[in-house]
Amino acid sequence: MRIFFKQLSFILGRRKRVFFALLVVFNIVVALTETIGLGAIMPFVAAATNPTLVKTDARYRAVCDALGFQSATEFIVAFGLALIVFYLFRGAILSAQAYLSARFSVGAGEDLKRRLFIKTLELSYVDFARRNVGKLVKGVMSNSLTATSLLRSTLVLFAELFVFFALYATVWIVHWKITFVLSAILIVKIVVVLKTISKRVHKMGVKSSNISAVMYETLQSAFGNFKIIKITGNASEIAQRFSKRVAQLAQNSIATQTLSAAPRISIETMGFVILVSLVIYVIVKYQDASAIVPIVSMFALVLYRLLPSAQRIVYAFNEIQSYRHVLPLIFDDLNANAPVEGDGSVTFANEIALRNVSFAFEPSKPIFQNLTLTIAKGQRIGLCGKSGGGKSTLVDLICGVYEPQSGAILIDGGALTRDNIRNWRKKIGYIPQEVYLFDGSVAENVAFGKRYDEEEIARALRQANIYDFLLTHDGLNTRVGDGGVLLSGGQKQRVAIARALYANPDILILDEATSALDNETEAKIMDEIYEAAQGKTLIAIAHRIGTLSRCDRIYTLKDGNLIEKASSDFFIRQS
Repeated sequence: MRIFFKQLSFILGRRKRVFFALLVVFNIVVALTETIGLGAIMPFVAAATNPTLVKTDARYRAVCDALGFQSATEFIVAFGLALIVFYLFRGAILSAQAYLSARFSVGAGEDLKRRLFIKTLELSYVDFARRNVGKLVKGVMSNSLTATSLLRSTLVLFAELFVFFALYATVWIVHWKITFVLSAILIVKIVVVLKTISKRVHKMGVKSSNISAVMYETLQSAFGNFKIIKITGNASEIAQRFSKRVAQLAQNSIATQTLSAAPRISIETMGFVILVSLVIYVIVKYQDASAIVPIVSMFALVLYRLLPSAQRIVYAFNEIQSYRHVLPLIFDDLNANAPVEGDGSVTFANEIALRNVSFAFEPSKPIFQNLTLTIAKGQRIGLCGKSGGGKSTLVDLICGVYEPQSGAILIDGGALTRDNIRNWRKKIGYIPQEVYLFDGSVAENVAFGKRYDEEEIARALRQANIYDFLLTHDGLNTRVGDGGVLLSGGQKQRVAIARALYANPDILILDEATSALDNETEAKIMDEIYEAAQGKTLIAIAHRIGTLSRCDRIYTLKDGNLIEKASSDFFIRQS
């Protein structure tokens, strides 16, 4: 339990912890209000059923004299009106409690969702690549929603416990013997329910979470390979696998909801049995039930309030048991050691230099060892070689996506470090092989999270030679479809080029950006890229040699080593 509250406190953050503490205090006020409201019923019923008490009972008489009531009727009417006003106040208090609890739990969930998303974006690229995207999405969306339910259940548990014990103390004072018997019966019942049901509910909650994770992965895989599914015609097999998981989740949910309802039904049944038994006991014990009507009324009202409270306590406890498995997951995600990156100044006026750079994903399989390379500002550098030879990894090192295990990357003689990496990345325009366009307008895809400047977007689209095509459609507002399905391959690549050029970078990097295009389209787009890169440093990776025809220097990568060839000599040898 200590670990549970430690993790809960951490994921809330300081401001939400303060809000939670204030809500707990407010719940105590609500509990006192409930106690006063029900505690006042017994004296009111006693006075209403036996008005002579107002004059014969010293407590009633003292109140009458202090407030100046002349008759029992005046006192009883005033007492009733006071109760009406109090219950109106109680309604307002309970409404405020419901609003504040909802505001806290939903607000905490939304805040947690933002924090998880930001924390994911802060992961190093190496850590991100090692993780499953479906699980990352589930961690941000599904786990935060589950945490919201967990927080709501925790608040309900605290609130109802305060009310339960305040009312329990009241009836104990009124008649401790009856209260003791009722307590013994209810405690035994609740313990049995918790021991037999809560553990099973927790296990089912973990099982549902695991099934949901698999479903997320299946959906992501299916939608990401939609075209392949259409071509291979295996949609029915994939749908069958997904349906199997849906059925498992449904069966688990049915069992969970059925078991969750069992405590309410059980406690409710026991409560009515106890209430009827109490009436029978009073009649047998006192013969004249009218003498004990106030006490019976008091216990009836308290039980009427306590039974739903007990049900909510057990239900909230079961929900906490079902949802608490997400706490360590969220706790670990928020505690992930993301590298701290700064925006220190980087000046690029002369050259990029890699000095004795070594890098490996696995220590036993180095990709580079003591690699040295110098790229002058304004040069056009071509990289070619076999797939898996390390071309993209080399570019990622230059971009600052990866960090060398040894050696240094120097910009005009100054080391590229985590303190200035963000500033350096701003100088780079990157065009990947696989372009991802989200379902929005062309302009939104070009800006892609940067400041939206319509004139600069239009400039970038002109440089990418797609602006005139857009004018025949909806201009900058032309929709691209999810993944860019409404555009051709060449058009998608031109939008990616415009995205790279939008911030007017000093360096333009092409990571096999045209490899998926036909030769004619590739040649045309490469000519456009070379023109757009006038005055910029260009680093291009390609399989097809013709793509690098206008580069100043060309390197082949073989066994982690760079082999430079003069571009003219290189193309003669390849012809």
